[in-house]
Amino acid sequence: MKSVPHATSLRRAPVQRRSAERLTRILDACADLLDEVGYDALSTRAVAQRAQVPIGSVYRFFGNKRQMADALAQRNLERYSERVTERLKGARRGDWRAAVDAVLDEYLSMKRTAPGFSLVDFGNQIPVGARQAEPNTRVADRLTDLLSGYLGRTPDEELRRVFLVAVESADTLVQLAFRMDPEGDEEVIRETRDLLRAYLGRVLD
Repeated sequence: MKSVPHATSLRRAPVQRRSAERLTRILDACADLLDEVGYDALSTRAVAQRAQVPIGSVYRFFGNKRQMADALAQRNLERYSERVTERLKGARRGDWRAAVDAVLDEYLSMKRTAPGFSLVDFGNQIPVGARQAEPNTRVADRLTDLLSGYLGRTPDEELRRVFLVAVESADTLVQLAFRMDPEGDEEVIRETRDLLRAYLGRVLD
């Protein structure tokens, strides 16, 4: 089943299809409630009620709501990777500008539409407002592995550093865009795209 968090984020990985579907319902409920009540008011009991599963089913996978939010963030990253990959299927191999557009556009689309994403995204905003380096490094590593073959580049430390700088820069500017406008300020997004193209053009052209 697609978009199930990596087993290391769970107390117990789902084995049967029914168990995987129950985990999906739990994470969907968590995402919806994050939008409705925020992280501080989120509870495992409320998630169980929304998902229509016994509270024991939640604790089978997660020890607390923090672990649940972390698993949601991992699922977001899996879904993001799938979306970028799908977007690039129709692009000309080696077209790094198409890759930049796919990476930025799919992130913006999830930020606007994916439940709970505005609080959790890839795991770097809980507690609310916290911005930690690790999730951006994880995203940069994932993009390096995802795009290196498409770009015809070796996934070495230089490429990982380049993508990390790009991800950190884009993250900061996208946060600014969404502080200025709930849907993302278009001018700031345009400047972000131009900045990414100028920076990556020096390395990938």
